[in-house]
Amino acid sequence: MSTHASSFPWISPPPPVERAEARPRPYVQGFVLFLLLCQVALLTPGIGGARMLVRAGAFGGSLVLLLLLRGRGAPHPSALAALLMVPVLAAAVFHPGTTNLVAGGAQAVLYLAVLAPIFWVPRLTVDERTIRQVAFILWGFHTMSALLGVLQVYFPGQFQPPLSSIIAAKGPGYLNSLMITTVSGARVFRPMGLTDIPGGASISGLYAVLFGTGFFLTRRKPWMMALATGSMAVGMMVLYLSQVRAVLVMTGIAVLVVSAILAWRGDAARLLTLAGAVALVALGGYAAAMSLAGPSVSRRMASLVRDRPGAVYYDNRGRFFEDALLRQLPEAPFGAGLGHWGMMASYFGGEQPTGPLPAKSYWVEIQWAGWIVDGGAPLVLLYLFALVAALWMAWKVARSPPPRGSAELPFWGAVVLAHGVGALALTFSYPIFLSQAGMEFWLLNAALFAAARHARQRARLLDAEEAAEAVEAPAFAEWPGAAERMAERSER
Repeated sequence: MSTHASSFPWISPPPPVERAEARPRPYVQGFVLFLLLCQVALLTPGIGGARMLVRAGAFGGSLVLLLLLRGRGAPHPSALAALLMVPVLAAAVFHPGTTNLVAGGAQAVLYLAVLAPIFWVPRLTVDERTIRQVAFILWGFHTMSALLGVLQVYFPGQFQPPLSSIIAAKGPGYLNSLMITTVSGARVFRPMGLTDIPGGASISGLYAVLFGTGFFLTRRKPWMMALATGSMAVGMMVLYLSQVRAVLVMTGIAVLVVSAILAWRGDAARLLTLAGAVALVALGGYAAAMSLAGPSVSRRMASLVRDRPGAVYYDNRGRFFEDALLRQLPEAPFGAGLGHWGMMASYFGGEQPTGPLPAKSYWVEIQWAGWIVDGGAPLVLLYLFALVAALWMAWKVARSPPPRGSAELPFWGAVVLAHGVGALALTFSYPIFLSQAGMEFWLLNAALFAAARHARQRARLLDAEEAAEAVEAPAFAEWPGAAERMAERSER
């Protein structure tokens, strides 16, 4: 006969397994809020010279956390490639073609700040709740930004943030190309949302659709699913109005990735429900956008299907990719130095070069051209390896059975993977990995990695506790006098 030892106070059971589970601290959530506050601060009228400091603050916060946070988390799969980029960027700073040491050093630091979450996030205790809270913060902010973008078109001239001074300086011809015509005949900027760039609300549309999909898949309450569907519809509407075709295509790719993972997992119920919701928001968002700016929207969307996808891409961004691979890379296989393009060239360029080569500016429209100009083939290969490693990790989380106590983790893995595949696609249209959006990619991926590791550790701990409880109660017949004590206790 055997029973639980805790029924007999004179028997000392083995000590229980301690659940050494650190309480997660909201560093990741706080950092995301800080990034969003910096973005909103740029819209403050009269910010003037402080604009550069605010922009730098968003990236500087990542470096501060890298330096101040202590701990030894497991290395992220992309950490080795990121570390190898450090000597490549250091050499690029002192390249004879670098514009000047200030611009070159600032460009190198920007690369490191974008990559820094790979190193500081795994030092933290991150769980499934952290992923959900980060997604909720981004979802809420970008849904509001997308909704504001719709209102900017619906009420021309109202809800309009100050235009970026860099955009405004490009002249009336360029500004006119950033406008759309509403059905009432008014000319308005493409939706800016909570940015200072016409069309900037397109990124908010992407996040509203992507994270709305995540909450649509993981929440069972009807009101929450309805809220997620509404957010996705607003996101699609602002994507059509913004007319940034690369982000629209990125959104489509992201939704297809989530759907493919659901199909891989054999989750037919969620797949069919998501397919119905996506069809509804895509058609509803298009109809709503047409009601506001019909001709502008229809012409822009028609350009996506007017020719073969490859021809459409080549006519718009493909020429830059071809030029980067066939001209720039052979000319400078190890890069042309730093400080030739982007914000660092605007802020710190224009001084004497560091060496005998004349200072030269490069027109960089896509990320691949930026990598080639800055670090040549070594930087391209290392960054590509880092991206593939990050996406492979997210794929493993998305396809694996959920760890015990973390039932939602694979679905958030699917969302992070979808975002990553879309970000990789966007490198062919925009230098995303020298922007806040690129830093958010690494932040989300590193948080998913840390959460998956924490979930596995927690599952092993729960298994160990159950195993300890199973052996805690010995067979009392083997204890001298145990049977008599049991009978005596039962009589009482």
